[in-house]
Amino acid sequence: MNKENIVFIFPRGEAIKNFVLSGTAQEVRKSYRLVIYSVFPNEEFKKLLEDNCEEFHPLPSTQKDYLIDWTKGQLNMSHGKWLWSGAAKMRWALRDKESKSLKDKVKRLSNKFVASFFANKLGLQFLENRLIKLYIKKWSNGFFEQEFKRLKPVLVFNASHIHCEDAYPVMYIANKLGLKTVTFLYSWDNLTSQGRIIPSYNHYMVWNDQIKKDLLTIYPKINSSQVTVTGTPQFDFHFKKEKIWSKEEYFNKIGADPNRPIILYTTGMLNLMPYEEMIVAEYADYLLTLPNKPQLVVRVYPKDKSNRYEQLKKERKDIIFPHIPWETKFLTPLPEDSDLLTNMLYHCDIGVNVASTVTLELAIFHKSTINIGFNPPNVDISPLDYSIYYSWDHYKPITDSNCFYLAKSFEDLKRFTLQGLKNPLEKSKNQDNLVKSFFGSTLDGKAYKRVADCLINLAGSN
Repeated sequence: MNKENIVFIFPRGEAIKNFVLSGTAQEVRKSYRLVIYSVFPNEEFKKLLEDNCEEFHPLPSTQKDYLIDWTKGQLNMSHGKWLWSGAAKMRWALRDKESKSLKDKVKRLSNKFVASFFANKLGLQFLENRLIKLYIKKWSNGFFEQEFKRLKPVLVFNASHIHCEDAYPVMYIANKLGLKTVTFLYSWDNLTSQGRIIPSYNHYMVWNDQIKKDLLTIYPKINSSQVTVTGTPQFDFHFKKEKIWSKEEYFNKIGADPNRPIILYTTGMLNLMPYEEMIVAEYADYLLTLPNKPQLVVRVYPKDKSNRYEQLKKERKDIIFPHIPWETKFLTPLPEDSDLLTNMLYHCDIGVNVASTVTLELAIFHKSTINIGFNPPNVDISPLDYSIYYSWDHYKPITDSNCFYLAKSFEDLKRFTLQGLKNPLEKSKNQDNLVKSFFGSTLDGKAYKRVADCLINLAGSN
């Protein structure tokens, strides 16, 4: 008996990690014939994708279209103005600051006027409908319409609802043809920090109950039965005990001294954490003054292409910068990075970051955690402010959980470092409470299977 087709769309490299390396694809293949359309950075990844489906095709790049891009930009801007979350306010202020010339200021003022006019439910719906017409007009009878007519898939799954320019035409055509469409909300902050979810889907998978609640509030046309809480496969890798290296193996791999503590500093995004390298350098100076000489291991944010840490890498041999195995093309984590990240978290004594998802991951491992809530010294980064992120919609529950130390000054950072080294489990109970409230029963290393089960059940339902 021939199996029916399910189609996976991978518009970004991280989706390959989440839904192929995790095991989701193989689970789906037990019941359906899997067809994957994906970006891929190199031939090794092409082979990996081919080995995990019955039919693989490169995901075509989207051709630029001024009217579509303008309408989509106005929709996202209007959505941000309507939502007016902390992240939306910050983005609004940043775009104002970036408009320096008279021409840019006039253009910015015009876009703000249009966005404010459409920043309501009727306005947003109008822009969405306009975008649907534009996409259908441009992409009808094209490659994917022909492919879907050939494959007759019972379900089309977009593995990343955001940052997916190449996936938009695919999903609009899938909707036009009346195919069942599903997406996964890529990250816990996306609802309040990114643009509007386009196009609409028949079903949504999310990390936790709070994200489901937020999704239903922001998009009232979606009903509860259209949303499934699965957890996130990106954390599944932390529960594979066979992937944990011995202390000696880990320290040897990164070139560290096994007799000294390790402090893991995970850096953030350039556009939100400018001049963070200054904090890293000053912190490294301080650690050298401590009797037990803690080693600073810096995991540079893999998507940071600025090379702003290159000077520190050359000049500061006391700071350990492990190679982060990502392909820059399509921002794709290599399979070995999952093991590296898990071991960096597992073997550190303290974790330091600026309002990062890593705080959640450190809580899983009961690691003493410090969040940076002060700005780099002697530079003006306004309207950015490191302290603001802790009150943003998605992060405030983490802040309120008291599962980490919030350093509001460099003196705080020094004090909390000593405190964390002396009493590493001081926040462990709060971390347990956070993990339980945030993830419920989904933090068990089996989110990949829940995603697959959800897709299989949806594909089989009428």
